[in-house]
Amino acid sequence: MTTLIRALTQQEQLNFLVTNRIPRIFLTRLIGWYSRIESRLLTRFSIALWRLFADDLDLSEARQRDFKSLQECFIRELKPGARPVDIDPGNVVSPCDAIVGECGRIEGSQVFQAKGFPYQVDDLIPDRNLVDKVRDGIYVTLRLKSSMYHRFHAPRDCQISRVLYQSGDTWNVNPVALKRIENLFCKNERAVIELETGQAGYHLVMVPVAAILVASMKFHCLEHELDLRYRGPNRLPCDAKYNKGDEMGYFQQGSTILLFASRGYQLHGRVRSGQPIRMGEPLLLETPAPVSNQAAKNDIQFI
Repeated sequence: MTTLIRALTQQEQLNFLVTNRIPRIFLTRLIGWYSRIESRLLTRFSIALWRLFADDLDLSEARQRDFKSLQECFIRELKPGARPVDIDPGNVVSPCDAIVGECGRIEGSQVFQAKGFPYQVDDLIPDRNLVDKVRDGIYVTLRLKSSMYHRFHAPRDCQISRVLYQSGDTWNVNPVALKRIENLFCKNERAVIELETGQAGYHLVMVPVAAILVASMKFHCLEHELDLRYRGPNRLPCDAKYNKGDEMGYFQQGSTILLFASRGYQLHGRVRSGQPIRMGEPLLLETPAPVSNQAAKNDIQFI
């Protein structure tokens, strides 16, 4: 047992060194350039090489499997019906295929990226009003592995009026790094989107976080891709309406989506840290009559 633990520890150390102690931004730009090369022969070779490191890569659900470039494979669409969306109006569904990471109650504005590694939502979301809306609510961390489907969808009927873009680093967001780098999500490139539900007291904020080899996000409601070369405004107005399950955009490779919800939501009973979840499966439940933070303070009784 001691030998096994030592071997796993050494493997984690090697993983951390290989994926984080390298010129991350340079390598991310290099892979971005390489993935756009249009050559079916090179793409087939690259996918075969990829499978050596990601043996769970499954392209059987892809709408097409003859890709002109590696990027086409990364952002592949799925066959119609491959991801049925839960139709219960009281359920908020997963916006993506993922492994569930840390999740649970937001303690004030504190959440966890890994056990023993807390961070403040204020440091992640550059808008105090949005932070206040989800204070003492619920959060879920959704990690997209590189082999997974990379498109993300609306977790419920909603409207988006702006995207807040925050440039940053490209640390790996795998479990090894999350246990070693404090405030990792707050350091990385990310976007912040309020999902306006139209229901008083119910608030959802989605934060796609980019990572090494990924740092590029495309939102269909915006004209430009958001990546390390983007130098435009950080507050990007838009006007987009989505039904639950509608596609919102995609990552260029695997990464993480953080979902924050106000009081009035709770985790669905099937959601557990470490468990896989697919886009369209129930993630959160709406509970009746959400209480605002101010109303909750007014209801405190002193005995």
